[in-house]
Formats: sequence, C-alpha cells, structure tokens
Amino acid sequence: MGRILAIDYGKVRTGIAVTDELQIIASGLTTVFTKELLEFLSSYVTKETVDLFIVGLPKQMNNEPSESESLIIPFLKKLEAKFPSTPITRVDERFTSKMAFQTMIDSGLKKKQRQNKALIDEISATLILQSYMYNK
Repeated sequence: MGRILAIDYGKVRTGIAVTDELQIIASGLTTVFTKELLEFLSSYVTKETVDLFIVGLPKQMNNEPSESESLIIPFLKKLEAKFPSTPITRVDERFTSKMAFQTMIDSGLKKKQRQNKALIDEISATLILQSYMYNK
C-alpha cells in the first residue's frame, strides 16, 4: 500500500502532508515554493509510492470556488500529465488556515513561531488530509 499525499496549493508556498504506508496517520511533510512543487513531487514519488493525491479545494462561504481556484486548475492539469496513473481527489479546504493557526496556539507555540507561514501551510495540508481520511 502506498501513501496518500495532500497538497495545500498556494501562490507562493505549498504545504504538503502524507500518510504512513498503511494510510492510518496523517503527518505534515514540508512546505515548498510553489514554483518547485512538481520537481519536489517527482523526486518524492521516486522514493515513495503514492496511491493518491489530495488537493485542497478552496471555496467561499456561498460554496462558490474562491479566486485561488484559478491558480490551482492549471496546476492540476500539470499534475495529471506528470503522474497519469495516480488519481487526484479534491477536498474542501475552507477554514484550514484558521484551524492551522489555532492549532499552533493550542500547541503552545510562541507568537514569533506562529508567524511562520510555511508551518501554517504544512499544518493546513495535514488538516486537508485528515479531513479526507475521516470522510472516506
């Protein structure tokens, strides 16, 4: 069994989370610059088996796609072309950034540490992955 890899796609940075090989535990993996994302994923899948990509689906409160969806669509086409045999699933990512920030507060991180946007992106990807795992 391979891993499930979740992507919290952003204009500048992208958070990445993965499951263990048994697909039981979701953990933050890293944050990469978005311009280096496909290169990172290519390298990662040469070392690890990935059964599924989960990509966050940003929605507004009225359930319409948010503006950032226009940035994600071209990425999805590239992802599908690069990894044609790996399915892609979308998961609603509303509130993940706010939940990630609250997680940082709850875990006792100092204010300076909570300003680390890369960490917020990684935690957000983990929350997206946990949401998928909980609802599958």
